[in-house]
Amino acid sequence: MPRATAGTVHPPGPGRSSERGTSCAGSFPVVILAIDQGTTGTTCLVFDESAQLAGRAYREFEQHFPRPGWVEHAAAEIWDVTCAVALEALEDAGVGDGDLQAIGITNQRETVCVWDPQTGEPLHHALVWQDRRTAERCDALRDAGHEPLVRTRSGLVLDPYFSATKIEWLLENVDDLREQAQSGRAVFGTIDAWLVFKLTGEYRTDVTNASRTMLYDIRRGDWDDELLALFGDVPRAALPEVLPSIGEFGTVRDGALGSGHDGVPVAGIAGDQQAALYGQGCLDPGLGKNTYGTGSFVLLNSGDTVPTAPAGLLATVAWGIGERTIYALEAAIFVTGAAVQWLRDGLGIIEAAAETEELAASLESNDGVYFVPALTGLGSPHWDPYARGTIVGLTRGSTRAHIARATLEAIAYQTIDAVRAMEAASGQALAELRADGGATANGWLMQFQADMLGVPVAVAEIAETTALGAALLAGVGVGAWTQDDVARRDGTGARYEPQMGEDERDLLIAQWRRAVQRAGGWARG
Repeated sequence: MPRATAGTVHPPGPGRSSERGTSCAGSFPVVILAIDQGTTGTTCLVFDESAQLAGRAYREFEQHFPRPGWVEHAAAEIWDVTCAVALEALEDAGVGDGDLQAIGITNQRETVCVWDPQTGEPLHHALVWQDRRTAERCDALRDAGHEPLVRTRSGLVLDPYFSATKIEWLLENVDDLREQAQSGRAVFGTIDAWLVFKLTGEYRTDVTNASRTMLYDIRRGDWDDELLALFGDVPRAALPEVLPSIGEFGTVRDGALGSGHDGVPVAGIAGDQQAALYGQGCLDPGLGKNTYGTGSFVLLNSGDTVPTAPAGLLATVAWGIGERTIYALEAAIFVTGAAVQWLRDGLGIIEAAAETEELAASLESNDGVYFVPALTGLGSPHWDPYARGTIVGLTRGSTRAHIARATLEAIAYQTIDAVRAMEAASGQALAELRADGGATANGWLMQFQADMLGVPVAVAEIAETTALGAALLAGVGVGAWTQDDVARRDGTGARYEPQMGEDERDLLIAQWRRAVQRAGGWARG
């Protein structure tokens, strides 16, 4: 399996000026803590003045499934885990009191927390982006003709994936919550807002996370009164102040990260996929990436203009800097890495994700076995909340290796579906896929992805590009680096060239699409 050697990294350098912005870095050593609060765990990375990794730590936290299709997190546990992992990463990097210059945050998007702003205590479990409990509500709103308004204002589709119907559900189903929200004793926020509040005491979010709520007008740059009314009369005062992605959100207070880091600014925030786009250096229109995480997300920078998103794709905010807002076209795939985790935790057929590479490679072909991992519905380009996980093609000769291979293949097939929809929307064929995320460590998968796409796959040198993006945003936020520094950075680690013939590729994809048809609409009965 051909792999390129690690690419040369040209890191951002402090003190350089640029037409994209000016650097005001002084002589202090740049130490940035990146908090990457994901769906199944929290990663914290520490970067030095050359944007090189200096320390890391990671912990998983509990997933709650109170009913089929419902997914929740304990916000208090997320906060506790984040604090512990941040301190472990700082210790791993040898960062002393007073050395930390800034904090960047990137997070699982769309997940909704609700808490008492006076006590800082959660008032209900967080409803996770994977949660499907509001699917019927979305259907009712769509049947009533409200999707064009949602599409025009937010760039999104009516789907339980996004935050608005989660907030509405909480208002209607948690005792006294609406009264508390109206009187200022309950507030809502995505995970970034929750962490900012706990770190700094400020109630703020950034434009990328706001753009994922279905309550935010991405053109006008503000919470939208018509959308607030549509989704159960959400009180505007119960939503956070929206700021650009780059700049100060508040400073650490009251020993939230130990006694030595009070006063450190949170200087950059972006949702995980936007942070990855930034971390990949896709700062110019036409550049895009795919992040392989719990889900997979393909984003294409569209510049200052809100893109026209056809059915199955989304228009979203890429990031904000000063008065300028950058937009992106997005394809969202709900379950990729989460399917591998299900093999481990749900079926118990692997002990670690890395085993899937050897299992997949042990077979000469998939022997007709396909797994559609619609464990929380299907995202782009299908947008079917009623699809459910389906395995087809099993025989007496099927083994756990077939299931493992089918799971990896499904990650690549879903990416194909998303990329082809983007190509149709943009009118441009993909020349190269920039890839990041944990699954890029799986060489078999990356080669199969290149084979299925028919174009090279360029893997980021640092797999945790979401965290790198948060660090770069924060570094620009405190003037240590400029946007030009970020754009010039070469972070390519390995490159996979396609090797499969077109006929074989077309046959595999055709069989995959047959399997997707079987999974569609299953939960409707």
